[in-house]
Amino acid sequence: MKKGNTIMIDTIMFDLDGTLARFTQADFIKVYFAEIGKVFVRMGFEAETSVKAVWYGTKAMVLNDGTMTNTKRFWSAFAEFMGIEGERFEAVEAACDSFYTNEFNLVKTVVRPSDIPKRLVRAMAAKGYDLVLATNPLFPPCAVDSRLGWIGLEKHDFRLITHYENSTFCKPNLDYYREIFTKIGKSPESCLMVGNNPTEDMCVSALGTETFLVTDFMENETELDISSIKHGSIEDLEEYLMAFPPQR
Repeated sequence: MKKGNTIMIDTIMFDLDGTLARFTQADFIKVYFAEIGKVFVRMGFEAETSVKAVWYGTKAMVLNDGTMTNTKRFWSAFAEFMGIEGERFEAVEAACDSFYTNEFNLVKTVVRPSDIPKRLVRAMAAKGYDLVLATNPLFPPCAVDSRLGWIGLEKHDFRLITHYENSTFCKPNLDYYREIFTKIGKSPESCLMVGNNPTEDMCVSALGTETFLVTDFMENETELDISSIKHGSIEDLEEYLMAFPPQR
C-alpha cells in the first residue's frame, strides 16, 4: 500500500524461536537433542553419531543455494553422514516425522509463558495486516505446527509459514527473504521483520525492509552493535505494533 510517495507497511514477518516462542536457544538445543537422540537409539544408532548427522544436515541447509528444497538438502546430507539408504533411510525419515508430532512436544518445557505473542499476532491480524511466520526453515511443517501450539497459535494465523519443505534457502541468506517476498507478492519496503537475532533477522534491512529486534532472548553471537536497530522487549514490540493504523 502506498500513501503519497511513501510505501506503507502492510505485512509483518515474525521469527518464531526466541521471538514469539520465548526460550533460549541453549535450553531448546539441550532438551531437543536429548529427546530426538532417543529416537535414533531405539533404531539401533548411536545417539552421539546421530546428533552429529543432524548438525551436518542442518549446516547443509544453511548453505543451500536454491537448487533443491531444504528437505532434500537435509536428508541427502544426513544419509551421507550416517551411511544409510533404501528402506533403512525411509524408516529413519518416518521415525523423525512421528517424533515431531509426538515426543517433540516434550520440549515445550523450555518455553517461558507469556500471553503477549498470541495476543499480538491476533491483534495485528484483526487490524488487517498480512502475517508471515518467517522462522528459519530448518524443520518440517509438523515441527513448526507443534512449536506454534506451544504458544497458543495455529498455522491458520499466518498467510505463509516457512519450513524446510517450501524453502530453498535459510537465514541469513537474503535470498531466503526474497523467496518470501515473491511468494506473498509484496515489496520488501511494505514489510516489517520482527526477530531476536541481529544477523539472521535484521539482515533483511539491506533489502529495504523495516525491522524490530526483540531483545528478551536475543541471540547475538557475533556481538553486533544494535544501537542503530529499532529494538526492545516483547512489551515494547506490542506497544510499537499496536500504534500501527488499521489496514481495513
